[in-house]
Amino acid sequence: MATDRFSDHRPQLLIGGEFRDAGRAPSIPVINPCTEQVLWEQPACDADDVREALAHAVPAQESWAELHGWERARILRRVAEEMRSRTQDIARALSLEIGRPVAQSAGEVGAAIEQVEWFAGEAERLFGQVIASRQGGRLLTEPEPVGICAAFTAWNFPVNLPVRKMAPALAAGCAILVRPSEQVPLTTTLIMQAFVAGGVPAGVVQLLLGRAQDISPVILAADEVRKISLTGSTRVGQMMMAEAARTVKRCSMELGGHAPVVVAADADVRSVARQCAAFKFRNAGQVCIAPNRFYVEEAVADEFIDVMKHEAEALILGDSQDEATTMGPLTLASGRDKVERLVADAMERGARLVTGGQRPKGRNAGYFLEPTVLADVPDTCDIMSEEPFGPVAPVATFRDLDDAIARANATPYGLAAYAFTGDQDKAHRLSRKLHAGMVGINTFMIAHAEAPFGGVDHSGMGREGGPDAIKDYQNTKLTHMMAG
Repeated sequence: MATDRFSDHRPQLLIGGEFRDAGRAPSIPVINPCTEQVLWEQPACDADDVREALAHAVPAQESWAELHGWERARILRRVAEEMRSRTQDIARALSLEIGRPVAQSAGEVGAAIEQVEWFAGEAERLFGQVIASRQGGRLLTEPEPVGICAAFTAWNFPVNLPVRKMAPALAAGCAILVRPSEQVPLTTTLIMQAFVAGGVPAGVVQLLLGRAQDISPVILAADEVRKISLTGSTRVGQMMMAEAARTVKRCSMELGGHAPVVVAADADVRSVARQCAAFKFRNAGQVCIAPNRFYVEEAVADEFIDVMKHEAEALILGDSQDEATTMGPLTLASGRDKVERLVADAMERGARLVTGGQRPKGRNAGYFLEPTVLADVPDTCDIMSEEPFGPVAPVATFRDLDDAIARANATPYGLAAYAFTGDQDKAHRLSRKLHAGMVGINTFMIAHAEAPFGGVDHSGMGREGGPDAIKDYQNTKLTHMMAG
């Protein structure tokens, strides 16, 4: 059994420096999306558990903020080494809990380690400014930690998402409470074990597993919590921001996306189509910055679609623990239901099914769906305005580049956008005109530890990664210093 190696591992809460096998709320089963069988039971917090964690966080915040940034950096670098030594276990837990092929899972752990190492360096560079005052003396600016933070994360990247919030918070001098998705409790427990083993003091990081309705309201109402960070849907983000406003909490939000791809005829179309397929079907399409809407210049559309079809049909669907598998199931049954609805709607409105669109034959369990390519997709289809979060690629055509840009920008989202062209003037024009927080020109590689990650409009606010991210966890204090 793939889970045999985890006989010594189990999901646990982390409260006040203590790993706990049970909370005060009933436990929650975690379902394997490949088999629909229970993997393990996770302990769950109730409101009293959350209040206890807050009580631990208050003194921990004070002592952690007093620690010099260089010492926080040393601890973070030890955390990175602890994560590195646990890479295979974390990757295996991730693969079991969300259904991503195990051969593709360790890379996410490596990306999270890069985040920890980057922000260790940022902790050593927490400098203010000295400004000559026109009224005499000096104006001193100094960064201070914003205070206790809370992170709410989704299941689709269960290592990188929490770590991308924890690392800058800790570097800035903030204690942090983490409430991950109910689908990934063991993955998050293993991450927390690395943080504790690396030397993060009790109460500075705490893990609150359980149901959102038992945890989130207590955190959002608590004046002690001064910042929240969410990776989730736009709908949940809107609700959290409304509640956070009651206690004037700072918010950073990575919310929904619906990334367009514009492919010009002067691009290397066959190479571009192979890249599009690789990134579209990665993690079964369950990626916030996945390419979702393909606008291909009419002259090369047939060639583009042929290559996409070939690449989709070459994928090997199977159990996430099989090294030969190149695409696993969707993580949730509701996710598969949504994709099937969007495909059916598109076909009813005139789209052509090129390949896929069905549950694979011979699989009676698991949330599997064939990688799907649709052609001639009208802009009126739901899939062109609603994020599918699944393995389906709708392709539409264009003749005029300005028209393609307008259609690419025709949703309220603005997380990521991509374009492929061999013309440098077009490349700069597309970079300027595509409305998104991140744009990839002739590449899909837009997530880097050293660069800002985030969206605009209904895709959220704030940035994770790069030198801007730590500022979301800091206040800036001004002192006008005059001679006595």
